Amino acid sequence: MSENIQFEMIASNIGCITLNKETKRNALSAQMWLDLEQTISMASDNQALKVLIITGAGQHFAAGADISEFETLYATAETSEEISMRISNAMNALANFPKPTIAKIRGACVGGGCGLALACDIRIADTTSKFAITPGKLGLVYPFSDIKRLIEAVGLSPAKDILYSARLILAGEAKDMRLINQLVDPDALDNETLQYAQAICETSSQSNALTKQMFAAYESGQRGETTDTKEMFLSGFKSRDFKEGYQAFLEKRKPVFPTE
Repeated sequence: MSENIQFEMIASNIGCITLNKETKRNALSAQMWLDLEQTISMASDNQALKVLIITGAGQHFAAGADISEFETLYATAETSEEISMRISNAMNALANFPKPTIAKIRGACVGGGCGLALACDIRIADTTSKFAITPGKLGLVYPFSDIKRLIEAVGLSPAKDILYSARLILAGEAKDMRLINQLVDPDALDNETLQYAQAICETSSQSNALTKQMFAAYESGQRGETTDTKEMFLSGFKSRDFKEGYQAFLEKRKPVFPTE
């Protein structure tokens, strides 16, 4: 955690990482990518946390990478590989976060910022949001893992459109093409995101963690039952959360699932 990457628990079970560089529309520097990976790792160790939100300070989510560093970071093949790995590590840390993750998006969500949003499980945006992925404008190639996440969100043909054209996509079209899950008015974004996170917190964190592992297995190419996924399924019947959920159902009350 640092001045530009901030973490706080905004509720008893909800953590929030804020990209905090308003003067540059939260464009991410090399140090911010490193700090982000470390902050995500720290959050994953927080036993009280059930949901992680990532957002940007001020009026923007993130306007990509900090272009003021380009001349230094991409000076040689070696430095280019180093910063690329740093960005990839942060993206993968978010994509592999063990609990549900939500991107809360307003304003610019461009380049690496859009990549971060796609690394989250859920994307909630307001009507000021705009999206673009622009390696084609820089003569660069988008990483395979990021292309994979884009295709999983919008499908192959829209992903081709987004990358080949590098065009700006406004909020309504982003919702239509499933780049975002929910679209809300600007004054409702904070409350709608918090309410959604609170709804997740009311469900079983054990169930969500194992379900997220199931999703990861599918995203890795698994298309049939394995010993591991069958054990994940069967383990639910032996869990403390199932006992609470089952008892609450019989008693016609809301379950109160314990924090891990």
